[in-house]
Amino acid sequence: MSNYDPASQKIPYDGLLNTRELGGMPLSSGNIFPKGLYIRSGCPCFFTDEGIRHLRSMGVKTVIDLRSTIELERDGNPYKDDPSIDFYNIPLFVGDPAAETDPTMEFLRTHRLGDFYIIMLNELGDRVVKILNILRTHTDGICLFHCAHGKDRTGVIAAILYLIAGASREDIILNYKVSYDYARDFLDPLIAKKPEDVKHTLRSDAENMVILLDHLDRNYNGDICKYLRDNGMTSEQISGLKERIIPSRS
Repeated sequence: MSNYDPASQKIPYDGLLNTRELGGMPLSSGNIFPKGLYIRSGCPCFFTDEGIRHLRSMGVKTVIDLRSTIELERDGNPYKDDPSIDFYNIPLFVGDPAAETDPTMEFLRTHRLGDFYIIMLNELGDRVVKILNILRTHTDGICLFHCAHGKDRTGVIAAILYLIAGASREDIILNYKVSYDYARDFLDPLIAKKPEDVKHTLRSDAENMVILLDHLDRNYNGDICKYLRDNGMTSEQISGLKERIIPSRS
């Protein structure tokens, strides 16, 4: 039985949205995912000025925005033009999730978010690899990666990192599931305005991560590294990322 407590990863500062340290996750090696490397969050455009400054003071030097170009242009990003930040926009959504007529949002009227995650992996694998290579090579400070609410695109990248590192299926699902709990004060008013058939898109129901992990089990024998190699990540690059996120057993 794992002793994993996702609440221990929350960054306890007002003015942030679903902002969490990735470190502290138990790994099969007997150690934990190292702290001080990566932070996951909702969009900094929803942070207070104090929250933005707080993350910078924590050592955030690299920011990867996983939102679409449309989202970035509409809502902005306070780190985009910050000369102290290495900023990247690598979209894991090609449309506009705020538009109910967007093809992906129409798809989600009759499908689960987990089905969308599979499409993301299948169609945007080269971008997933690009993101992981940035996470592998950044050496100055902490890297923050985020989408809009920090649960879907961000949740997929976090799950991949944890799979590479050797976290358990149970803990990965729990890490995903609590996103809604940590962002519900922000999300519930949005959910109240949505039609019934799209309300689920603003939650993080555990079944969505189960769908994604089952897909990897079926198609890659549960080997996330095979998925990454099939999408252009070299064995040397995968090994380099593993060296960063799998500490030697103490």
